[in-house]
Amino acid sequence: MYKIPATSLFMGKKLVFVPECHSTNALAHELSQNTSIIDGTVIITHNQTAGRGQRGNTWEAEPGKNLTFSVLLKPGFLSIKDQFFLNIFTSLAIHDVLRDKIKAIVSIKWPNDILVSRKKLCGILVQNQIQAQQVSTSIIGIGINVNQTEFKAAAATSIFNETGRYFDLPELLEEFIGCLERRYLQLRTGEFALLKQQYLHHLYGRNENHRFVSNDIPFNGIITGIDDNGKLVVETPNERRSFNFQELKFLLDAEI
Repeated sequence: MYKIPATSLFMGKKLVFVPECHSTNALAHELSQNTSIIDGTVIITHNQTAGRGQRGNTWEAEPGKNLTFSVLLKPGFLSIKDQFFLNIFTSLAIHDVLRDKIKAIVSIKWPNDILVSRKKLCGILVQNQIQAQQVSTSIIGIGINVNQTEFKAAAATSIFNETGRYFDLPELLEEFIGCLERRYLQLRTGEFALLKQQYLHHLYGRNENHRFVSNDIPFNGIITGIDDNGKLVVETPNERRSFNFQELKFLLDAEI
């Protein structure tokens, strides 16, 4: 059974486990309406029946085989213009754990999927509430394929498929929570430049020529980075363009 992490300062000190729910993010949103809910609350389930990703896609997860959880944060120190750093610190924390367990290349696909050898292993959904130009509440939903071996999507993989090892889910959750807290504390102490630099270092497709589609129009371009608002910057033969979450797809990796 999942237990409160022994080594974290605050993250996961309130841990809510439900055997099944539609969405841990939806449950976290309900809990956030209670003003007494504490920063760093973790909501986890064995069976998420209606999990979804950044573009509204469903998240395929076999019950009891994977980690599907949400973290509720109160980053009142963070302004609206810097809210993409919530995606950045989360992606880096997941990357920190996976790179120590998997020999293949682990990369971050903008805005915040985690790929192993171009296959999706983790998806992240960040939902923020804004008050007085600050991020008052952030709910970060995380789905990590751990012990599942078969997927309907050919472009999906799991830690087991990459390592041949089964992992204890409560122990692995504690490890992820520890890395999430460490990266979040970097954000809270203002280490924006370092976090962005490391995010870009692990960014999938950076400085490589790719085929994209935007507004149903395909084009070639090279990812050069992200702008101050977290938009993806792509250099095309004619111009430099910035894209928001819903405005761009990797054409050849449309199913990732």
